[in-house]
Amino acid sequence: MKKLLIALSCVVFVLGIAIGSTVFAEMPGPDPDALWNHITKVSPYKEWSFWPDHQGMQPGRAPHGPLHKVYVNDQALNSSKPPLQYGAIEVKENYSPAKELKAITVMYKIKGYNPKDGDWFWVKYTPDGKAEKFGKPKGCIGCHGTRAKNDFVLIHEFK
Repeated sequence: MKKLLIALSCVVFVLGIAIGSTVFAEMPGPDPDALWNHITKVSPYKEWSFWPDHQGMQPGRAPHGPLHKVYVNDQALNSSKPPLQYGAIEVKENYSPAKELKAITVMYKIKGYNPKDGDWFWVKYTPDGKAEKFGKPKGCIGCHGTRAKNDFVLIHEFK
């Protein structure tokens, strides 16, 4: 019986490592094309949740536009306080007053990418997925940096 328990414990341990490694291996690095593939094909962002206090279409402001929707993956949603978990992604669809999609902006938390500014990788995409700005844009960091204590997240307040 003792040998069986030890053997089962070893199997569970090895499977846990394999599953954990697979989950983290799927996350892209700081590459806008790989991130676009991830959020549109591997883990489609439209299947994600909204922040509980920011549901559906909401009023916005420059530079993102007058209307937006913000989707967050499980790593972001399950972060109960700042800093967010590594692998957290926030995707903002930016709309015109006529509700026409104009841009998709993304914040992606990558361990060691940019510690000074919360380890966020930023991308602004056209609606068809062409990266226009990416990396560490001063405009993104400057605005979101006003909320550094909230881990650069503007539209959701952590308690």
